[in-house]
Amino acid sequence: MIQAQFDPTARQALATAAVDAKARRDLSWQQISDASGLSVAFTTAAVLGQHPLPEESAKSVAALLGLDEDAALLLQSVPTRGSIPGGIPTDPTVYRFYEMLQVYGTTLKALVHEQFGDGIISAINFTLDVKKVADPEGGERAVITLNGKYLPTKPF
Repeated sequence: MIQAQFDPTARQALATAAVDAKARRDLSWQQISDASGLSVAFTTAAVLGQHPLPEESAKSVAALLGLDEDAALLLQSVPTRGSIPGGIPTDPTVYRFYEMLQVYGTTLKALVHEQFGDGIISAINFTLDVKKVADPEGGERAVITLNGKYLPTKPF
């Protein structure tokens, strides 16, 4: 039976334990993802407490990380989502995403509504991909693809 968490504390504690185990075992998110059979973005988000994992994926991830059966069960629960507490993020990497939305959020909204009409881009029917590519001017660039299903507003 699907269980839902209403207090993020347990999933936060599990995320901390999982990240500690990841470091102790010198694992990458890709290796954990390979064990789950799911994408690296989804698996990482799930281990960090933002998604439930299917039963077999949860058991495989827990085993790889050396976590117990209770952890595998908790990995399957529907979490209370939201990984950024109230206020402006202070972590520089997370802040830059916040900054991007501050600068380009209204632009994205205007372009989505012009091209699709009134509605939203789903974060449930959604995929995320992060790639490192060479910068023609030297160094590296991050290519982040957010791919969400468009859901139109339905008058009622």
